[in-house]
Amino acid sequence: MRTIRGILIWLYWAVCIISFFIVVALLYLITFPFDKFHRIPNKVLAGLAGMMLRFNPGWHFEIKGAHPDKVSQPTIVVANHQSFLDLPLLYLLPWSMKWVAKKDLFKIPIFGWIIYMTGQIAIDRQSMRSAQKIDELVKPVKNGIPAMIFPEGTRTSDGQVHSFKNGAFKLAKRYNFNILPVVVDGGHQAMPRGEWRPACQQNFQITVMDPLPPKEYASEQELKEAAFTLMTNELSSIRSPHKNIQKE
Repeated sequence: MRTIRGILIWLYWAVCIISFFIVVALLYLITFPFDKFHRIPNKVLAGLAGMMLRFNPGWHFEIKGAHPDKVSQPTIVVANHQSFLDLPLLYLLPWSMKWVAKKDLFKIPIFGWIIYMTGQIAIDRQSMRSAQKIDELVKPVKNGIPAMIFPEGTRTSDGQVHSFKNGAFKLAKRYNFNILPVVVDGGHQAMPRGEWRPACQQNFQITVMDPLPPKEYASEQELKEAAFTLMTNELSSIRSPHKNIQKE
């Protein structure tokens, strides 16, 4: 039954992605002469991603702490990475972001074209030029578009938060950008790494924590450790057996 349901969901997602491509491509062609950061296609994609997720009636979403004033200053959002589902899940937040994504994703037909036309940043984790690519986030962040980075660099294999890479925190310290920790849970249970069949029932929670001003930390290492500690503690709290998760 899960296999049949998984096939049906992927067929629906395929239709969604093709439809998203058509909409985003039209917006990209119309707006690229004056929308240099691709704000409009990216904002529309956020609404479309919500449609993609809510197709499954057994999935329920709880978003906590997502106040727009938390990104009123130049901000780098850092989130744990559990699943393929994290991308549409984080599009449920009430603001647009400029994403850092693996270069390989841009090579996927249609999906890769969508993330290119919405202005995301491609990096190669094996290349020394990745740090230079991350610097491309500086202008959009200074212009009010938060950056979005998965500091673990890849999806977790066990659902836990793993060690962070330095890029986001180095950028934050260099340019005095706030770090905004976000904890996502549910993706690993619903569709872990290596599994293509989504779970029929799942509660998802996104918790947006308070911004971390880099000036309050002596080094990028301290800033990174503070974010890591806050996020691992929050994930443990979400998963506490005494916690009642409200469904929306």
